[in-house]
Amino acid sequence: MNELRQYLKDAAVWPGAFVIFREDWACDYFSVEQKCFCMLGKNGRGQWVMTVKGLPEKNELLREQYADVLPGYYANKTHWNSFLLENSSFSKDQLTDFLKESYELVFRKLPKKVQQKYQENEYE
Repeated sequence: MNELRQYLKDAAVWPGAFVIFREDWACDYFSVEQKCFCMLGKNGRGQWVMTVKGLPEKNELLREQYADVLPGYYANKTHWNSFLLENSSFSKDQLTDFLKESYELVFRKLPKKVQQKYQENEYE
């Protein structure tokens, strides 16, 4: 669990991404240009949960196939999934792929000028 949390925090190296701890929600909050792409914290039952954005049709399929994938915890149930991390069906690599996909979905929705700013900085 700690290894995944550290990787997720290190993921802030993605262009424009950063992680803060939101005390009001008691979670690590991952964002790019103040747009959330992941929340990592405990749910009401004290279970570690990673909530990420995904494509609606893929989200639904994951929920049908895996008991540890739920509609987004405190998020839009169509566009967000929550992954129960303790005893997860998924490897760390798979979970980080979901995180990266979420980042990319949010990044692509940013204005083109903002995207270009980060893409130019990537190559300097």
